[in-house]
Amino acid sequence: MAEKIIYLTEINPISLYGINDVNVGILKQYFSKTKIIARGNKLKIIGNDLEIEKFEEKVNLIIRFLEKYNKLSKEDIEFILNNDNSSVNKTINRPEFNIIFGINGKPINARTDTQQLMVEEFMKNDLIFAIGPAGTGKTYMAIALAVRALKNKQVKRIILSRPAVEAGEHLGFLPGDLKEKLDPYLQALYDALYDMIAPKKLDDFIEEKIIQIAPLAFMRGRTLNNAIVILDEAQNTSTNQLKMFLTRMGENAKFIVTGDITQIDLPDKNKSGLLQSRKILKNIEGISIIEFSSQDIVRHKLVKRIVAAYEEL
Repeated sequence: MAEKIIYLTEINPISLYGINDVNVGILKQYFSKTKIIARGNKLKIIGNDLEIEKFEEKVNLIIRFLEKYNKLSKEDIEFILNNDNSSVNKTINRPEFNIIFGINGKPINARTDTQQLMVEEFMKNDLIFAIGPAGTGKTYMAIALAVRALKNKQVKRIILSRPAVEAGEHLGFLPGDLKEKLDPYLQALYDALYDMIAPKKLDDFIEEKIIQIAPLAFMRGRTLNNAIVILDEAQNTSTNQLKMFLTRMGENAKFIVTGDITQIDLPDKNKSGLLQSRKILKNIEGISIIEFSSQDIVRHKLVKRIVAAYEEL
């Protein structure tokens, strides 16, 4: 057995180890065939030469990530450990582009090349399609871009919409007012909003209709001006529904359509409006269609494995 000591001289060891050495625990789980000892500014690993080499490469990437972003979460470590080194290097070396600062000053940035592409295409186009599997951050990026535009007074409101078909229920039969009926379907959007806007401020925005919740069926006949409009879960729209939604675009408006074509809940999956629009609109100037893949998944490491397993069916 060989051993290697990495001396942590440029960073605070606690920022790498985590509270109660929680990050060390993640490393131990990933490098299960080795022995890892973290004491003071010395990080020792005992194992075979190949495992030691891999460990040193990953730890150096983690240190570089920590130095650049001045933060290190469980998700960050899992991203580094579960992606190839070249992809991680691209993330670390990418010029920093802060979208917004969220709650408690948390910087919200693009974490993958495709997320960065989405940010860049949003600046150049008024209609963005972000298509890809769960966990790739497409909806989160859409919300971040919308909140930034609102904070910078580029638009006057954010409008959120989502087809309510997953539960097989009609909104009219659900209890409560319109907002209460829609909330379960829009929870993913709310989760992102609460990351970026203080709860009291968000409640005020909703009360003042600066942030609006609009059922897809209620979009008909409207012209949406001075707004960022997000349609989430668009794979569950029909061709006519999506056409109706897209033609609501008014002056100084930007539309973002997100969806996952592997999770179509319509009776006839081939009639998904998202599938049709991807073909029909792909060559139109001013429209950008961005394809996320399993490589862009930034959730728990198992999400990437689950998506990959289903892609093999």
